[in-house]
Formats: sequence, C-alpha cells, structure tokens
Amino acid sequence: MSNYDIIEKYFKQLTDAQRQQLRMLDGLYREWNAKINVISRKDIDNLYEHHVLHSLAIAKMANFRPGTTILDFGTGGGFPGIPLAILFPECQFKLIDGTGKKIRVAQEVATAIGLKNCRPEHLRGEDEQGRYDFIVSRAVMPLPDLVKIVRKNISRTQRNALPNGVICLKGGELQAELQPFRHIVETNAISNWFDEEWFQEKNVVYLPL
Repeated sequence: MSNYDIIEKYFKQLTDAQRQQLRMLDGLYREWNAKINVISRKDIDNLYEHHVLHSLAIAKMANFRPGTTILDFGTGGGFPGIPLAILFPECQFKLIDGTGKKIRVAQEVATAIGLKNCRPEHLRGEDEQGRYDFIVSRAVMPLPDLVKIVRKNISRTQRNALPNGVICLKGGELQAELQPFRHIVETNAISNWFDEEWFQEKNVVYLPL
C-alpha cells in the first residue's frame, strides 16, 4: 500500500478534486518542512497515516453539515484543519496558531491546493473573537485549559446532529484530564475506526459546550 492509499482505505467516497488535493499534500509538506520544521523530520514519511488520517478521525465521529463553521485551535502546519477542510468543502474553517512561521506553512499549503474554505491566521487563541459551531485541536493543551480559552468562541446556533462543542485528538492516559467533565465528555478510541497499530491508545474526545 502506498502512503496515500491509506486514506482511500477508510474514505472511499472522495471526489477527484479531493483526491488531487490530498495527493498534493505529500510534496508540499516535504518542501515546506525542509524550510520550516512543522513535522518531525523522521516522521514526514508517515505524513498520511500519522497526520492526515489522524486528522480525519474527527470525521468518523462528526459528519459536519454544509455551512458548519470550525475553528482549528493551535493548528501548527495545518492539522487537523487542512485535511478536514478538504473532506468538508461546504464547511468553513479558520486555522489559528501563535507561531507565525508554522501558520505560514498552513497558508502556503492551503493556497497551493486551492482550498477556498480554509483561512489560516497568525493569532493566539485568547485573541480569537469569532464564534464557531466546533473547535477542533490536536493535543495542544489539557482540555480544561483549552475550554477556558475557547468557551467564548462557541456559537449558540445549532446546525448539526452533534451539539456544538470541542473535538480534540488526544493520546495516552486521559482520566485525570477529563475528570472535570466526566458526566458529559465522550471519548472514542480511534482504533475502533482505523486498524493500524499506531492508532492504539489514540482517541477523539468530544465535549459539548
């Protein structure tokens, strides 16, 4: 199986445009990673499994309806926001990160693949004032700390079957981190959807807000 094929193993309904955009990511991230290190150098060969497919695990839990607005908090070089924006072209994504050179990579990649529904911006989460249906992030900070910052950014308008809230990609032991939200938080093991060994002990955590 080639590196990219792992995406189509789990997402079989992609359009030709989506396939093209996803295939372009490998060359673009290799090129930009040589200039600005946003992915570990030894991990770049695992781009599709460890970064793109990992990001798309969120789509196995939340099937965002057209018009949904999503904020990717601490996107780094564009994960999970860019893969999700490819998969949901009728949703609007804003990607923010406090590190300017990382967000530049996300900007350049989004432009190069013609991603019209994705707006990367150099901005700290505390300074983001917009309202969104969902906040997504990939292991940026402990969930209680994240919630304190983004609670102000959750829209009160509901568009999806899943109530508005925070969806995070998390690994490792989560019991202590999730304790403050134990009655409402939902945790899904990514290994329920993807059978590669790398996804063992990795989770999608959803918290309605």
